Amino acid sequence: MFDRLEDLLIRFEEIMSELNEPGVAGNQDRFRKLMKEQSDLTPIVDAYKEYKKAKQDVEDSLAMLEEESDEDMREMLKEELSSSKKRIEELEQELKILLLPKDPNDDKNVIVEIRAGAGGDEAALFAAEIYRLYVHYAESQRWKVETLNMDEIGIGGMKEVSFMINGQGAYSRLKYESGVHRVQRVPETESGGRIHTSTISVAVMPEADDDIDIVIEDKDIRIDVMRASGNGGQCVNTTDSAVRLTHYPTGIVVYSQTEKSQLQNKAKAFALLKAKLYDIEQQQRHDAEAELRRSQIGTGDRSEKIRTYNFPQGRVTDHRIGLTLYKLDKVMNGDIQEIIDACIAADQARKLCILNQQA
Repeated sequence: MFDRLEDLLIRFEEIMSELNEPGVAGNQDRFRKLMKEQSDLTPIVDAYKEYKKAKQDVEDSLAMLEEESDEDMREMLKEELSSSKKRIEELEQELKILLLPKDPNDDKNVIVEIRAGAGGDEAALFAAEIYRLYVHYAESQRWKVETLNMDEIGIGGMKEVSFMINGQGAYSRLKYESGVHRVQRVPETESGGRIHTSTISVAVMPEADDDIDIVIEDKDIRIDVMRASGNGGQCVNTTDSAVRLTHYPTGIVVYSQTEKSQLQNKAKAFALLKAKLYDIEQQQRHDAEAELRRSQIGTGDRSEKIRTYNFPQGRVTDHRIGLTLYKLDKVMNGDIQEIIDACIAADQARKLCILNQQA
């Protein structure tokens, strides 16, 4: 591990040296690549420098203890020695985590697709609430939300909604949201006061960048235009602005009607289709790496029940990591960072366990 850290430290110094060269800013592609690499290496290099300093502090404290005869000074040196040793242990664990293989999609924007499942209108109402949950969370992170498609029902619910979240590291956090979300509560239409269970599915897909080789042949796609349906202004419902794409090889159908312009809806539909195709490619790659997939938290089977929202008891339970929080109101208002942090920690712990077994 430490040989690799030394190599990364040398590489970091090379990058800093190149960035200081007067001509590097003239080559924007090279400049962006260097800045990205510098950003990725900075937390590792900072932690490693602190680790080396703590090691040096231990050596200095031991040397001074051998020469020091004053008891008060010896006690102070022993405390410093103990503190440095403890910090070394913490930094070793931190460095192991920082050196874990990084998901290449972690820095990307995401496309989220929410679908109502079992439970009829109640599932559609819950789908709308989970959509608002993610919008609130995105706003708290200063991320931008752009709706791609929305299929609403008259009582305020949504059969389906697709939206893009633009923000640094969005996928690294929201990827743990993929799966089946279950709600347990008494619906407003229930006169007998019985608790109903409904489900929705959430799919979180990394945005497919332009440099990713996802080829969509003209012969493989059918483009239909039509008038938008559902809630909307006069222009939305009276012009052929909605776009539906059918991808023959996969059977995927995507639909976009949120914009007044047919061209804008077409661009959104193609972005969603490209993300879906990229997601299929990623899933196939994960299937080929079965052990890695089993070690991941919440990025596996989309049919996996990952979380239950119990309204009568005011609790949220994430079944993958055994976490239960009694702050349902805050969670439904977008306060999900504690759940995400716990998923990340569990994911890292499992990966470290696998690495230790292989070592």
